[in-house]
Amino acid sequence: MGQLGFYFNSAACTGCKACQVACQDKNDLPQDILWRHVYTYGAGSWLPQANGVMAPNGVFAYALSTACMHCQDAQCTQVCPAGAMVKHDNGLVTINQDACIGCRYCEWACPYGAPQFREDLGVMSKCTGCSDLVASGLKPACVDACVMRALDFGDLEELKAKYGAINAVEPLPVGGYTQPSIVITPHPAAQLAGQGTGTILMLEEEL
Repeated sequence: MGQLGFYFNSAACTGCKACQVACQDKNDLPQDILWRHVYTYGAGSWLPQANGVMAPNGVFAYALSTACMHCQDAQCTQVCPAGAMVKHDNGLVTINQDACIGCRYCEWACPYGAPQFREDLGVMSKCTGCSDLVASGLKPACVDACVMRALDFGDLEELKAKYGAINAVEPLPVGGYTQPSIVITPHPAAQLAGQGTGTILMLEEEL
């Protein structure tokens, strides 16, 4: 099996966060730990008109669902002094928590903020790609939970052949840095990574 990865259709995503909730539930995560994040990104303003109506001025917004990208050039595995970050033959990156010393080097190296420190356990944690479900021929919990079918998972090359090769839109970092294992169908208003004019409009802490 080649590199596994995620597909995300930003044009279909409504930002409902069902994927995020499914991930927390499946992995029994505490409230402050999110292995999958759903952001709203956008920009623009509203200009008053003579008739009192507000007119949009470059207004746009779109949702983005992200988790560990199981990068082909995973920086987290390269900086871990304990060898706890492991990239498997199928391309998924997991943490051996028995070996983890909680130094947080992987957290600092990851441009996606995927590794997160568990204060209650004293070790790092992150999306595993639901490797246990995948080993049984099933999809990750987030994929099955998506009501809009905006997520998929499978062989990265097959996903590219089906959906294209875009792997970064704002506010994600440029994909060439770590070669993330994701394919994205951009929202019509999406801006390519590194060319953004917007900001993240909604964070999990604000809900």
